[in-house]
Amino acid sequence: MPKLAFLLHRKPNQPVIAGTTRNTSFFESQREERFLVATLLERTGIVRGAPGPPTVNCKLLTVNCALMDKLTGIHAVKEALEAQRPIDRIAIAKGRQDTRVEEIVQLARKLSIPVRFEDRSQLDRLANSKDHQGVVAIAAARAAASLEDVLASANQARRQIGLIVLLDGVEDPHNLGAIVRTALAAGAHGVVIPERRAAGLTDTVARSSAGALAHLPVAKVTNLARAMEELKKAGYWLVGLDERADKVYTEIDYKPPVGIVFGSEGQGLHELTRKRCDFVVSLPTTGPVKSLNVSVATGVVLFEAIRQRNAKR
Repeated sequence: MPKLAFLLHRKPNQPVIAGTTRNTSFFESQREERFLVATLLERTGIVRGAPGPPTVNCKLLTVNCALMDKLTGIHAVKEALEAQRPIDRIAIAKGRQDTRVEEIVQLARKLSIPVRFEDRSQLDRLANSKDHQGVVAIAAARAAASLEDVLASANQARRQIGLIVLLDGVEDPHNLGAIVRTALAAGAHGVVIPERRAAGLTDTVARSSAGALAHLPVAKVTNLARAMEELKKAGYWLVGLDERADKVYTEIDYKPPVGIVFGSEGQGLHELTRKRCDFVVSLPTTGPVKSLNVSVATGVVLFEAIRQRNAKR
């Protein structure tokens, strides 16, 4: 991703003058450029056209666009939506109601971007600042796929049987990135994650996946239990991993189309998810450690599935 360099010069009682040096092929439209300029100005505390003493004097600021995980402020978020840049979700402070916020909500809904209304203290933590104007957007490294996209990927794969990973609330983006990388290496056809209470497809996830996110469809679903039922209708068996299960993961036949369900880092599988599984298995360990990191467990079970399928040939 090329870097965008902004040269900002401000004199007393005069507006900010912004100039750019850029690779013109990077920008799809002038609207994208305005969005990036607005984001930088808000992050540095400079408001375009604001009078007052100089705060920046011929200072060269370089921003790597791939690292912009969070966008704060009404103007920056609205410009991102209008430029149709990938956004994972938008958080709005409860009680914040005005025309500009309503415009953001309507734009987000048209683009099927989740909007959450949260306490202002939660937005402060999310933005690592109180200067967010009650609006914070989490940028996405790529747009999410749909469950239909994942199923289509499995159906189009030649001489391959469907293998799909489902995650029940994995919240650590590094774990999600590692799982995506492992799933791609194991030949899985996609990953399914819930829309809420889970890590999104942020740049942190993309970096942790070491590029795998660009090659494997990751679907975001509103209701994971409903998505599991749709997979069953499509002919998939569902295997959930739970440390309390009596059956060991190697006792399951992974040769038919299968979806493997992994729980969150802290709680494991939710009860509703557990009940939707056709089989629930455990991954035995020795010593005081009772469970593995979810990304490690994913690799162990996926490659057991691959071992069984290769042995069948």
